[in-house]
Amino acid sequence: MAIRFSPVQLRTPYRFDNRDPLNVYAVYATEIDCPEGETPLEWMLTTAVVDTIEMAATILRWYTSRWRVEEYHKIFKSGCQSERYRLAAVGMKTMLGFLSVIAVELLHVTYLHRTQPDAPALEILNPVQMEVLKAGRSKKLPSTLTVAWAVKSVAALGGFQLHRSQLLKQAQRIQNTYRS
Repeated sequence: MAIRFSPVQLRTPYRFDNRDPLNVYAVYATEIDCPEGETPLEWMLTTAVVDTIEMAATILRWYTSRWRVEEYHKIFKSGCQSERYRLAAVGMKTMLGFLSVIAVELLHVTYLHRTQPDAPALEILNPVQMEVLKAGRSKKLPSTLTVAWAVKSVAALGGFQLHRSQLLKQAQRIQNTYRS
């Protein structure tokens, strides 16, 4: 990556009464030696004071975590339904602390499911959790219990149902089995 940084002034949007420009720093990064046929990566970020190349590189490194942070917030708000609770201050602090831990665990499980679905299920479940999932299954267990199996099993316990297209594929597989 080639990295450049500089102080810049941004015009204030028309809808604001204060028309003074905003003083920020820009960090501009471009990919060098990009693979042929690919579009080089380019990032233009605005940030607080950046006065060394090391600080500019740090800002870029922080930015690479942006998507994981956004995924965490999505899990925290949607998966944990954190906005649903209306508790008094002390109770809400306790609840948010509890939900934060759950959101981090779900983020970890989601990441492993995407990157290592064939890893052993023990990567995300302890032995007691494994026994509970095994006991709750009406179908025959697969020969290898993987992260993908664990995620699907937990989702099924939570009431998750397959998307219509996945249900159709599953129905076709069953039909083909009976025809054979």
